[in-house]
Amino acid sequence: MLAELLELGDDWKGRTFTTGATGSNLLGLACGREAVVTSRLSSTEDNGVGELGLLKACLKAGIREIQVLTTMGHSSLFKSASVVGLGRASVKDVPVSQDEPWKMSLTALENELKREKEGVVSIVAVSAGEVNTGKFATDGVATMKKIRVLCDKYRAWLHVDGAFGLFARCLPETPEFQTLINHASGLELADSIGGDCHKMLNVPYDCGVFFTRSATILSSIFQNPNAAYLVAGPSSIPSPLNIGLENSRRFRALPVYAVLMAYGRKGMQEMVVRQVRLARAVAEYLESSEGYQLLPIQASPGTKAIDETFIIVLFRAKNDAINEQLVKKINASRKMYVSGTKWDGKPASRIAVSTWKVDVERDLKLVKSVLEDILRDAA
Repeated sequence: MLAELLELGDDWKGRTFTTGATGSNLLGLACGREAVVTSRLSSTEDNGVGELGLLKACLKAGIREIQVLTTMGHSSLFKSASVVGLGRASVKDVPVSQDEPWKMSLTALENELKREKEGVVSIVAVSAGEVNTGKFATDGVATMKKIRVLCDKYRAWLHVDGAFGLFARCLPETPEFQTLINHASGLELADSIGGDCHKMLNVPYDCGVFFTRSATILSSIFQNPNAAYLVAGPSSIPSPLNIGLENSRRFRALPVYAVLMAYGRKGMQEMVVRQVRLARAVAEYLESSEGYQLLPIQASPGTKAIDETFIIVLFRAKNDAINEQLVKKINASRKMYVSGTKWDGKPASRIAVSTWKVDVERDLKLVKSVLEDILRDAA
């Protein structure tokens, strides 16, 4: 049902719920690690990392390094790289420029992929909705097709971290949302996709989702080989015990199923539309404000910054003294909550709109009143 809602197609034989985006990224890197190593083993009898271990499998395959190529990767990507044995230092940025650090450079990507000749193999992690800005690493299906070609050429695994941006794929096909729809197009070309249901579906923590085209690669990593009591009987659905991290797990599918049945495609679209409209209305207010600065100011050629706004709004106060205390003062109002971050080395505030309760007119009025009160009190 999720694959249908997100228009991913039917070719996802490996599907499971996870603890969240971190768990989904961990599965993506584990699958990528398995695939890039196994594809370089000379004998089909060598069963890959899941059986041999990372060091032995890499030695047999002639691999000296596995790198993760991304742009402004989420912290969970670094954590996942550490857990699966690649190391946090394996995560490398390949941005278009310093002005657009979230955008993936195809030239820089291919230059890194070419290191295959030196015994360096790659997992490509595309960010669909960077955590600070909500920006997408790609700008449409044409770019994703080029990345897919490069990954096939150099035998790299293509993973999508869609925790923040994956649900842009269920927006209605209208001019209002065309820029976002374009940015989210082509994600279905990946080898694996991770998402987070507690954000846009508003189900309780914890609940992530993971898709991959291969069910066998999941079981080769996560199977319980020596526990007869955990062996599942014949079924058209692979046992979650053997395709994911946990043996003890809660019924994460149930709240997701309930939400999808309750709202349907039309209801989900309407919910996401309200969230995007509120984020954009806040961004427009900040962009025209004398006291605040909307970040970042760059937009893709032919588009406006507002057109690229999904559910995240990044901003700061123009007055440095106010900006230093901005997050604390906003949250102290008890009327809205923002998270603190940094942009260009300076403190910044981040609004993430993610609730079915959104009322655009009401909530915009509240946001404006809180931000204007802070400026007024500082005057």
